[in-house]
Amino acid sequence: MAENSIVEGDTQLLRLEENKDVVSLRKCQLVVVEGSSKGRKLDLKDKRVTVGKKEDNDLMVEDRAVSRTHYEIVPSEDSFVLRDLESTNGTFINETKVREAYLAPGDIIRIGNSRIEFLAFDEKVQVEPSESTTFGRLLGRSRRMRQIFGLLERISPTSATVIIEGETGVGKEVVAQSIHDNSDRADKPFIVFDCSAVADNLIESELFGHMKGSFTGALATRKGAFEAANGGTIFLDEIGELSMDLQPKLLRALEQRQVKKVGSNDTVNIDVRVLCATNRNLRKEVADGNFREDLYYRLSVVKLYIPPLRERPDDIELLIERFLTEGHFNKNSDGTLRVNRVEDDALKMLTRYQWPGNVRELANVMERVVPLVPGDSIKGQDLAYVFQEIEREEDEVTEKLPEIDLGLPFKEAKQKIVETFERDYLASLLRRNNYNISKTAREAGIDRKHIRNLLKKYGILGDNP
Repeated sequence: MAENSIVEGDTQLLRLEENKDVVSLRKCQLVVVEGSSKGRKLDLKDKRVTVGKKEDNDLMVEDRAVSRTHYEIVPSEDSFVLRDLESTNGTFINETKVREAYLAPGDIIRIGNSRIEFLAFDEKVQVEPSESTTFGRLLGRSRRMRQIFGLLERISPTSATVIIEGETGVGKEVVAQSIHDNSDRADKPFIVFDCSAVADNLIESELFGHMKGSFTGALATRKGAFEAANGGTIFLDEIGELSMDLQPKLLRALEQRQVKKVGSNDTVNIDVRVLCATNRNLRKEVADGNFREDLYYRLSVVKLYIPPLRERPDDIELLIERFLTEGHFNKNSDGTLRVNRVEDDALKMLTRYQWPGNVRELANVMERVVPLVPGDSIKGQDLAYVFQEIEREEDEVTEKLPEIDLGLPFKEAKQKIVETFERDYLASLLRRNNYNISKTAREAGIDRKHIRNLLKKYGILGDNP
């Protein structure tokens, strides 16, 4: 990979392919699709370019109705901006006259009698693995994880927007935190916002803030997550859950680097780096009409895919060592470790297990098995008991599933099942964590505030704080 292929402001997409030692680098290009210069192309990188009929332009368009230097295109943090340079006949994007505008894939720029298309496409390039087995709080010796580390070492110091894809439990928030910690914003706020853990009618207020009295319950003016992250990084978890109604508002915030509180006519300037995560395939969501293509384009300057734990068994031993060394559950009263070794038969069981819950599940298994170990090492028989318990719990959950009421409309029947699951799941998890809400929230992977709201909704809290 060329040294200058990943730089601040570049609109390039890098994706670790699931079974290959390559990434896809998104390149942006101008292509003349109509006019006397049809077929001419210009790659857009990290510098200003000009378009016009003069020969010294980066893209020369032979058209008498085009000005000598008609417009310029300059890179922004996560896109490209077109600016008309006081041309005689104007610049049109999709037949709308503009003086300045952000470009999106598929835009047709008309100048004079010529039309130019703005394209974005993927180009596969080799990624060299890092020599390190760590990056921030991330850990792994597998080639695929070291490829990710090599990429993170290069993009973290930039302001590139990043989408982190992967299954639940692979550590997407840890990736985001590690990027922030290795950037020049490390001493500024790192704000986590879970798009799936806030009611739809409150997300706009939580993201952008609200004014006192702007809605029922707005007892005071309040900053949103973007303002709280000003100068630092905002991590939008489960971005794929964001409603279609709110997506254009997020897009405007990214384009203008401004937010407007609910109930206010004034805007607030923000300087934030945006990192996102999802367990969905956003490209497919765009194709299915569930996610705006222009927002996806703005967010996917860099796209990382974190492979599930079952596809990188080489990392399991390192992760176990960390959990046993750092986990509070493995400490004696004097601070020494209760368990300091994993026997070969136990390690084989751990590497062969499929880990549907990924790294989060591995941590949970370690926490459950340590109290059962009679000595200082984990044996296969200790793990066998834990895995049997997990299987039994899963069977109990299956048995508790309510019967489907075919007399109800689909939406109501579905909601009834979801509510029954939420109530039983949270009640069991809360009991297992001795009614510690913070610990329950961490284990469930849900924001603590949302957990409390759900517990109140189902009357589970009772007299427990």
